[in-house]
Amino acid sequence: MAYTNVHRSARISPTKARPVAQMIQGKSVFDAINILTLSKKRAAVLLKNCLQAARANAQEIEGFSDREALAMIITEARVDSGQTMKRFQPKDRGRAHSILKRSSHITVTVDDSSKGR
Repeated sequence: MAYTNVHRSARISPTKARPVAQMIQGKSVFDAINILTLSKKRAAVLLKNCLQAARANAQEIEGFSDREALAMIITEARVDSGQTMKRFQPKDRGRAHSILKRSSHITVTVDDSSKGR
């Protein structure tokens, strides 16, 4: 069974978070947590929290032990675009340049690696 966690409206641009999500897709939860802990990217912290919440969902619902939960596989790590806040920066001679502050919806799904459980 798959267990999902979604972090909605995370204050990071999707283009900055997508490469980090692609790094962990298909890996075990244990390997992904190690990769995200050692990564210098800011999105790694958000993805790590989302991954740990998905793992906690699996432990809460099915009663997996910690070892079983760490052996689960990340089947989906997706970053979609969220709302965009529009702000303006005043410039010279009465002009204004627009600033787009983008947000993301981060989705992490883990699945039990042993189907015969």
